[in-house]
Amino acid sequence: MGANKSTTDTFARRIVGVYGDKGQAWLARLPTIIAACEEQWSLSHVSPLTNLSYNYVAVALRDEVRVVLKLGVPNPGLDCEIEALRHFGGRGAVKLLEADRQRGALLLEGLVPGETLASLSDEEEATRIAARVMRRLWRPPDGQHAFPTVAEWASGLKRLRLRFEGQTGPLPRVLVEKAESLFQVLLNSMDEPVLLHGDCHHDNILSHGSGWVVIDPKGVIGERAYEVARFLHNPAPGFLNTPNPRDVVLRRVEIFGDELGLDQGRLLAWGFCKTVLSAWWSIEDHNNGWQYAISCANILNKLVD
Repeated sequence: MGANKSTTDTFARRIVGVYGDKGQAWLARLPTIIAACEEQWSLSHVSPLTNLSYNYVAVALRDEVRVVLKLGVPNPGLDCEIEALRHFGGRGAVKLLEADRQRGALLLEGLVPGETLASLSDEEEATRIAARVMRRLWRPPDGQHAFPTVAEWASGLKRLRLRFEGQTGPLPRVLVEKAESLFQVLLNSMDEPVLLHGDCHHDNILSHGSGWVVIDPKGVIGERAYEVARFLHNPAPGFLNTPNPRDVVLRRVEIFGDELGLDQGRLLAWGFCKTVLSAWWSIEDHNNGWQYAISCANILNKLVD
């Protein structure tokens, strides 16, 4: 793949950990997939990033212009990312240049300078930038779409109950029960649905030219207030090391409320619910990192009525 052995081994373990035999088979085909994309899209100088996570991502040249090749195990989530990028059409999001669903391949514009929002030291400026990027993204979905809804995501907690025979496993029962109840209240009172990024946090907002755009959208239908949830307790893991995480959350919610005209109570409530859900997803996907999410949920829990 062109990356060093340590990076390659870590990447392979993650892929197999999530996708099992399907992931193992995809890894075996990956060099062939890369070569096919190079030929199909006239790419040269393909060089993988050093921090591969759950997708193979490489910078490359196409007609002497910097582009990014992203390859993943074909799955509905990757299909949603492709469709979300098409729907956003480069308005607040990285531009999708090409896509091949069968190969799980995306060709994206290269972002320059491409620094993440986490690189900003000014907390208030970073939050206002995030709010303005979100506002550029949001628009109603097309009549025919296959995006999941926030309600479908929330139902993931039912799988938690099934997994642990009606209990909550390692997750605190009181937090799960509160999230289950609050999810229903929020879902039953949602505002107009729009297509959301679904995972909008510091590391998914990058500088480009004189502005900022998002990468890696999940693509989910829900009200605008839901979008803020993921941002409230990021970037990870540094957020928990700030002198007073509670005050950081409250100030962020105040800024989002001001910039976006959203109810601060709903922002906090969605943030709590999504964080508990994220803890379960971490267990479900790779049984790692859920402790961080629960630590953040405990902070948000104290701020939600």
